[in-house]
Amino acid sequence: MTDTPPAPSADLAFALELAELADAISLPRFRAADLAVETKPDRTFVTDADRAVEEALRARIESERPGDSFFGEESGRAERGDRRWIIDPIDGTSNFLRGVPNWGTLIALEIAGSPTVGVVSAPAFGARWWAETGGGAWSRTAGEAVRRLRVSGVRELEHASLSFQSIEQWDLAGYLQPLIALARSVWRDRAYGDMWSYMLLAEGLVDIVAEFDVKPYDLAALVPIVREAGGRFTDIAGNASAWNGSSLATNGALHDAVVALIDGARA
Repeated sequence: MTDTPPAPSADLAFALELAELADAISLPRFRAADLAVETKPDRTFVTDADRAVEEALRARIESERPGDSFFGEESGRAERGDRRWIIDPIDGTSNFLRGVPNWGTLIALEIAGSPTVGVVSAPAFGARWWAETGGGAWSRTAGEAVRRLRVSGVRELEHASLSFQSIEQWDLAGYLQPLIALARSVWRDRAYGDMWSYMLLAEGLVDIVAEFDVKPYDLAALVPIVREAGGRFTDIAGNASAWNGSSLATNGALHDAVVALIDGARA
């Protein structure tokens, strides 16, 4: 297994170009005094930066990939097609508007229903992660060389580190007791939040990530990165889908044990 990234496919190269465009728009608006913030009908927040990033990425995709379809968080139109770009312009908008640097743009290409290219760009961290099916998972932090991502080798729950997003999220989904049982079974539990939890997993620094109330644009870009780093990515019940409203990502070795523990704690 080489630690030198292969030449990117045309699709991955284009996704990385989209990430550069997104960063150029979002980063200057981070902690801006005149940032405009609105509340959407689902009571989540949207900023002028969210909308500007999505509009710019959509325009670039429509110009350079006119045969591809598009699904963005803010546009609200989940176009169908064999090739579909799935975009979350700013994952972690609540962090973004509060000046917390844990946010990023998520860019995925789904082919025949499967996420095959994923890019996560977090300019406030000076970091980017990417993968395409069969090409490994990689990251680059400002001032450092590109490095290959590999999940941890932890094989026992008692030695595992868990990131669970929020207690409220699990409670509203009816999974509070399974969360408590899981937290009591692992070595350490934290809520790192949003895309960063999954990137820590791909880097081998966290072993389990699970959450609820997630949409395809929250997850699609993360799936190839986690899987190409050697991990598993399913819904909370262990189904290999990013579209069922929940997610469970692990280093692979712990996956079945986590699914069984959560299922057992609900009984």
